[in-house]
Amino acid sequence: MATDVSKPDPAHSLVLAVIAASTAPLVLLDAELKVVAASRSFYGVFGIEAAEAAARLFFDLGEGEWDKPQLRSLLNATVSGKAEIEAYEFDLARAGQGTRRLVLNAHKLDYEDTQSARVLLSITDTTDARVAERLKDDLIREKAVLLQEIQHRVANSLQIIAAVLLQSARRVSSTETRAHLEDAHQRVMTVAEVQRHLASTHGEDVRLRSYFTTLCESLGASMIRDHSVLVLDVKADESTAAADVSVSLGLIVTELVINALKHAFPDSRIGRITVGYQGRGPNWTLSVADNGVGMPSGSEAPKAGLGTSIVEALARQLHAHVQVVDNHPGTRVSIVHAQIAAVEDEDAKEFHGPAV
Repeated sequence: MATDVSKPDPAHSLVLAVIAASTAPLVLLDAELKVVAASRSFYGVFGIEAAEAAARLFFDLGEGEWDKPQLRSLLNATVSGKAEIEAYEFDLARAGQGTRRLVLNAHKLDYEDTQSARVLLSITDTTDARVAERLKDDLIREKAVLLQEIQHRVANSLQIIAAVLLQSARRVSSTETRAHLEDAHQRVMTVAEVQRHLASTHGEDVRLRSYFTTLCESLGASMIRDHSVLVLDVKADESTAAADVSVSLGLIVTELVINALKHAFPDSRIGRITVGYQGRGPNWTLSVADNGVGMPSGSEAPKAGLGTSIVEALARQLHAHVQVVDNHPGTRVSIVHAQIAAVEDEDAKEFHGPAV
């Protein structure tokens, strides 16, 4: 029986129907890179008449905007089987319309009819997505600039408040009131220094050694009259911390250093205070050690003050615990963060040091 060659191939017709119905822009090209079929979305998105595109060379579509040497070369290499187009970015410029940023993928189809090569070209328009991405990046940059400006203003405002507190302390006659105002002045100055340092990091992780060094220089400049008598130094590794964590660490250092300066070296005693930090994975230890007179014990031990409460609260916030040990001579206060609970030193005790 003779075969009816005029009868269309059902499988071929199904393929063309699937391509035509695709919601993504698709074009089926033959070995000469002429249009065999295309999806309705391709015709609609790029303003091409389906009747005019049939059997035309792909590069002749529209007003020739698809005819670019590199795209022509890539499609020829694809139809010959030498290469495939993977995420090729292409700028489609059409008269009277904005340039569209397209991403093209093309693959030679592998099927039984080796005499009739076919290439399936898919097109994704990323113009709107790229615009949205740029807008998001611009908003992030603007937010960072605004945050930095706010941090600078907060630091400046805190310095003004600190200056007012210091002036008030100089005018009052009560020794106790003056001491409270001077303490408040120093705490405000510390927070101002923290804000200034954070502003310089631009939201990145804080390098703790330089951060603690800057903080201690500020504390030493305002509280140590003779640096040949009292030395304040930092011994920290190369660890970094997130901005919010570094704020808490800085406030802890401030309270512990102030505590040591006020109580560890009476009668102009010569000494040293060392701020240390060591990190290992998720575990870290922050310490402030002095070689002063040590902590009184028994009935002479003072009650916990504001500084003690601040340190304990900040340690809990960081999921760490406070250890106080005899430094032989002096005292060492450590803030320890460990995922695996460590056996505490036998000399360690609850932190109820001198009132700050």
